[in-house]
Parts: sequence; C-alpha cells; structure tokens
Amino acid sequence: MRQLNEEETKIFFEKLGEYIGANIKLLIENEDDPHVFRLIKNKVYYMSLQIANWATNVGKDELLHVGTYFGKFTKTKKFRLNITCLEILAKYAKHKVWLKPSGEQSYLYGNHVIKAHLAKMSENIPQYANVILFSLQENPLGFGVASRSTLQCKDLDPTTVVVFNQADLGEYLRSEDDKNVEK
Repeated sequence: MRQLNEEETKIFFEKLGEYIGANIKLLIENEDDPHVFRLIKNKVYYMSLQIANWATNVGKDELLHVGTYFGKFTKTKKFRLNITCLEILAKYAKHKVWLKPSGEQSYLYGNHVIKAHLAKMSENIPQYANVILFSLQENPLGFGVASRSTLQCKDLDPTTVVVFNQADLGEYLRSEDDKNVEK
C-alpha cells in the first residue's frame, strides 16, 4: 500500500472532478476525521487516516483490500471508477438525474436512460457531462454520461436516450449471473 504519485493523483482527481467538482476537498480536508487515498496493486482505496496507519503494519503481500474501493488504473494509465464508490460520489455530485420508478428497473438491467424514464435533472447539465443517477427516494443507482444538455432534454422525443449508462447497482447481480453461467 502506498500513496498515489503525482501523475496518478492528477489522473485520479481529474476523473473524480468530473463527477464531484471542487467537492474533492471535502473528501480529504476533514479535520475531525481525516481521510486519504491509497494505492494497492493499481487499485485506489479511500480510508480514514487512522486505518491507513494501522494497515502499514500488514505485509505488502498479505494486504488485499482496505477502505472503500474507488476504482483502478488501467494498463494505459487511465482511471476507471467502480460502482463501490457510488455512495460517496452521490453525496457530493455536481450533476444529478432522478429516474421515475418505471425507469429504475430498466436502468438497473444495464440499459441507457430514455426521456420517458426521466423524472427530473439538475439545472445546467452540459452535454456529455458525467452524472449520478438517483431514484425519486434519493437512493443512488449508478453513474453515466448525459447525452443531451438539460435544455435539449425539454424538447426531445420520449424514446430518445438522455443518459448513457456507465455503471449501475445491477452490475453485481449481472456479474454474479455471468460467473454462474461460465461454470
């Protein structure tokens, strides 16, 4: 386990900034309960500083995971967010989209969001901005990319895709189902 180097930090914070903007400061500058990001085998974890200090007592080969898994660096040095950080991203999201109950199931099956499933959107979402999707009960469902800006969505056909699905909570079930099929 180690701290992210300068290049990794830049790539990671750029990706995180697309979802939560300047709220990144709120993740790491909490004086009451300081938190840090640490790298374990190309995977970035978010944890309290106290837990990070305790984890240094565990051997490099024995430590598999600690904290909240945010995502991993690919071989091409890009960062890919994982659905496990959704709860944290949802608290600080810049752009939010709420789905109607009829659209939640479709989205959780891995489909893109169409205008008919849209309940409401944050104001001034630009086209191709990263968004966090919520149910009307404020439960985070996943994240994606807005295919249209907020203003463009007002005049669209009900079957037009409004948000491209990048990751959703249904991934867990789909990936477990795929594992069972392979056996």
